[in-house]
Amino acid sequence: MLMASVTPYLDETSVETRFKIEDTCIFVKNGYLSETGLIENAAQTCAAIVGQSFFDDDDKDGSKNKVIGYISAVKKVQITTLPKVGETIATKGNLISRYDNDAFSSCTIASETFRNGELIVACTLNFLIHEV
Repeated sequence: MLMASVTPYLDETSVETRFKIEDTCIFVKNGYLSETGLIENAAQTCAAIVGQSFFDDDDKDGSKNKVIGYISAVKKVQITTLPKVGETIATKGNLISRYDNDAFSSCTIASETFRNGELIVACTLNFLIHEV
């Protein structure tokens, strides 16, 4: 599966990010971003969809609020290849479901990560997100 060029984007149900893999990244092993790093990239990208609702519109740097999120379940992960240091990956996330109460938000998000237009990761994750 190939994708069009990804421009960073965020709305209430979807997100698109880019990440350049640097050799200083803690998830790099032997010159490649590890499986754990790819899952963490997907999680950080996807958590932005629901996490943004915890911030005021004028809080561009996140200094007015403290939010924490947890991967509560990894429902599916398919990794076909590991990207190398120096490469840039593009990750898309789409909200599948969301439940909010006074204490936290729970959600399920599907994610795909691409390298040079090639799908390298497909996953579905559950999250719990709340203020601290």
